[in-house]
Amino acid sequence: MVRTPLTPEERLRGERLGRLLREARGERSMVAVAASAGISAETLRKIETGRAPTPAFFTVAALAGALGLSLDGLLGSCGPEGAPASGPAEPVGPVRTSGPPAEPAAIPLIA
Repeated sequence: MVRTPLTPEERLRGERLGRLLREARGERSMVAVAASAGISAETLRKIETGRAPTPAFFTVAALAGALGLSLDGLLGSCGPEGAPASGPAEPVGPVRTSGPPAEPAAIPLIA
């Protein structure tokens, strides 16, 4: 499978996402945040440095949950030009900086 080269805009969005995630991580270790999100530290490193500018949605969602960020806020900060701006990424509640990882919220299945 041949991968289509990324556009300059896609690369810039990836860099913005990485910078935002790094800032939200703050003093927490990369290993701890990655483990909390259920991804490898190397994957998080690639996203934060822009070497993986288009991570999978579920990876971004897991990182947002681990860092206490809203997906709407991430979209507003990193989304394509012309996307509905909802302001900067905002925490969805108090941001935890220590302690055990929070349990993920249960998602009801539709029968």
